Amino acid sequence: MRNAMRLFGGVGACLLFLSVLLAPAPAAQAAINAQNLGAKYDGTQSNITFRVYSSRATRIEVFLYKTPSGAQEVVRYVLTKDATNVWSKTASVATLQNTYGITGTVYYGYRAWGPNWPYNASWTKGSGTGFVTDIDANGNRFNPNKLLIDPYALEISQDPNTPTCTDGTIYASGATHRNKDSGACASKGLVLAPITTSNGTKPTRALKDEVVYEVHVRGLTKDDTAMSASLRGTYAGAALKASTLASLGVTAVEFLPVQETQNDTNDVDPTSTTGDNYWGYMTLNYFAPDRRYSADKTPGGPTREWKAMVKAFHDAGIKVYIDVVYNHTGEGGAWGGSDGLTVYNLQSWRGLDNPTYYSLTNDLQYSWDNTGVGGNYNTRNTIAQNLIVDSLAYWRDTLGVDGFRFDLASVLGNTCQHGCFNFDKMDAGNALNRIVTELPPRPDAGGTGLDLIAEPWAIGGNSYQVGGFPTGWAEWNGIYRDSLRKKQNQMGVEAVTPAELANRFAGSSDLYGDDGRKPWHSVNFMVAHDGFTLNDLYAYNSKQNNQPWPYGPSDGGDDNNHSWDQGGAVIDQRKAARTGLAFLMLSAGVPMITGGDEALRTQFGNNNVYNLDSSANWLFWTRNTVEANHETYSKRLIAFRKAHPALRPANFYSGVDNNGNVMEQLRWFKPDGAQADTAYFTNANNHAIAWRIDGSEFGDSASAIYVAYNGWSGNVNFTLPWPGAGKQWYRVTDTATWNEGPDTVVVPGSEALIGGEYTVYGLQGRSVLLLIAK
Repeated sequence: MRNAMRLFGGVGACLLFLSVLLAPAPAAQAAINAQNLGAKYDGTQSNITFRVYSSRATRIEVFLYKTPSGAQEVVRYVLTKDATNVWSKTASVATLQNTYGITGTVYYGYRAWGPNWPYNASWTKGSGTGFVTDIDANGNRFNPNKLLIDPYALEISQDPNTPTCTDGTIYASGATHRNKDSGACASKGLVLAPITTSNGTKPTRALKDEVVYEVHVRGLTKDDTAMSASLRGTYAGAALKASTLASLGVTAVEFLPVQETQNDTNDVDPTSTTGDNYWGYMTLNYFAPDRRYSADKTPGGPTREWKAMVKAFHDAGIKVYIDVVYNHTGEGGAWGGSDGLTVYNLQSWRGLDNPTYYSLTNDLQYSWDNTGVGGNYNTRNTIAQNLIVDSLAYWRDTLGVDGFRFDLASVLGNTCQHGCFNFDKMDAGNALNRIVTELPPRPDAGGTGLDLIAEPWAIGGNSYQVGGFPTGWAEWNGIYRDSLRKKQNQMGVEAVTPAELANRFAGSSDLYGDDGRKPWHSVNFMVAHDGFTLNDLYAYNSKQNNQPWPYGPSDGGDDNNHSWDQGGAVIDQRKAARTGLAFLMLSAGVPMITGGDEALRTQFGNNNVYNLDSSANWLFWTRNTVEANHETYSKRLIAFRKAHPALRPANFYSGVDNNGNVMEQLRWFKPDGAQADTAYFTNANNHAIAWRIDGSEFGDSASAIYVAYNGWSGNVNFTLPWPGAGKQWYRVTDTATWNEGPDTVVVPGSEALIGGEYTVYGLQGRSVLLLIAK
């Protein structure tokens, strides 16, 4: 109630500075990749130095290959450990060429021995010589039969499983699998010379001014028949869409994970969805761009093509964000067997230093799981944090990325390594605060820096933290999504007060204002990749995930979507989609739409399409009349938002300025034209709310903006407030069913005159009205 009062009480919120004063002082900024990990050429490319971290290994060897798969190594070297637990070896390029015949790309991987599997000179690949146990009391899981990916490799050769290497058990531990050698099929790192092609000039816009477009890089163009087949689904293909997205009004494209993941087998059997990984939330390497999305799959090709794509977006004025997954890895959790203890995959981190890279139970025997898809990454460990920071810096500096969306980011706020989970934003040593300290966020007004966006929840414990992240972090506002869905689709089922709506429309000061954050720290969304599309949110009452290929089947998916098919009336479904998009574009905060929502893309009711690498899941680029009209509506509504800074406030509406003057930036109204009071705001049976923003406070071309939402099923008359001296109200859009077609949002300058103060406007049920004063 206190937070609702701040919105309509006339005097704005005063920031609470106590939390800032009590915050721990930031640590000194550390050097990026201070241990110089990875495989690198020297300045003359005469030598290659391999450096990898392990605090628990007793022996590590690097195996070098001529080819990425299907063959054995041509040479192996023993690495030497230093006082910082870094193992290293320098190899002469001339020796590799002249003695071992490696004249092209050097492919490599590591094999590691440790206390649970000590080195024995008689060991051979595929044998159990030296084996003691799959896991010891200290959590070690060393197994020299498993070739391991360098965590700092800049590209990897192929996925662990491919159409020619389909047996995933070769990476597993346990009695049945521990002696299987993975070398021929395993992913190898590539030793790359520096790639210095341009990323273009990074946009420096303030985060408050972005319109984010979340999309899968493959799905963006895979079904675009106007494009060369060789470019569809690639970085190069995505680059060709930069101007298209810019014309839509998009200012930041947010790609689903593009770091290497297991997806080479998605096409082995196109009609089978078992084990397919379309979204990519199972990372195999945090530095390497995924080769599958590159038209150029030669060594260095994915990196060069990624950089060229980034340049194309930058040249169009669009930022590039990527979705990153530092809460778990592609090695996954326990599988097979009955004890949940011995059968784990060893492909990289687990085989090098399991307790360093993963959170474990108190006895160090099992994974600690807050993700539901494998053991937690050990985000409270300094070495594991180093990898996070180093990889983020690589994507920022070398690969040109402007910002990151962090999957299940609450795991990054964990304060303990093993045996528990506790999110604490005040812990200076958690990964969240370290990222902000060492990779500075973009300043409020824009400039150089990163846009850092958290998905502020995980599974279990105190991991649901919408509004609870440290300063410097923006968040996906799941409360915004749920509140507006409930009010729009579940009247009479879910109680949502006008005060709750007001908080969401005005930037969620109740969530972000109390710790000094701003409205633009709220990333507002109605839908995202993991759920219904905008169209389907209003076309289905429940998920439809058990359909046959290509629309399914998909397991999982939320059963509580706050969706409604609008009684089956297609015209009302289109109205609801327009209203939902209007919510986003007229709210304070940063709007995010999902790729294809601008043209009413459907997933045919499937709300968990993570495994569907299919035409039903790729964006379509043809338009019927309805789709074209909605795309025009989307484009013009986005343009309206961009043209009116009053909709993109740097601070929460109202409040006290630096001179102590009370400002009247925003007022809330009941339908009868009276200002909303506490009694009205707190009654969930009230379904209509309107607000007036004083554009003069923001240097806006409109002296005032008026928005009305009728959440009732029938028409409601709204009495319009004062538009300003000598002004009248003009209609920009009304999302009602009578107002369909290409001009649902009018071209600027052609707004229809509605009238002045006290004019009564009849607004259709479940519709939004947008007026400007002029």
